[in-house]
Amino acid sequence: MTASDRAVQLVRLAAEAASDKLADDILAYDVSEQLVITDAFVLCSAPNDRQVRAIVDEIEKRLREDADAKPVRREGEREGRWVLLDYIDVIVHIQHEEDRVYYSLERLWKDCPLIELPESINAHAAQRPRAVGSPRD
Repeated sequence: MTASDRAVQLVRLAAEAASDKLADDILAYDVSEQLVITDAFVLCSAPNDRQVRAIVDEIEKRLREDADAKPVRREGEREGRWVLLDYIDVIVHIQHEEDRVYYSLERLWKDCPLIELPESINAHAAQRPRAVGSPRD
């Protein structure tokens, strides 16, 4: 079993929205073989709480407008350090970069296949310095 077409559509929209708000290290995993609650995870991070919130707002806006999707659950918004948006088919994790390094979700899901994203999704990252200890180091 692999992620549904709907899940892949939501993954791409969420990744594009995150990229538009300069999210870092945007990745997507097909977790359909491991979990029954969702097909895919999108992971991304930002250097500060304000940018985390901006990314969350853009993802919600884009998925609502382009896919008529609204999150059924939203967690962590008050703190702005790790926000989880649950769209049933896809769960989006937007983390402060320090929390992303600490919790290292990539390590937990490394055995799951990556969902390929367009190169343009992370293109902005090459133009600025990366924080020490970031997930891709």
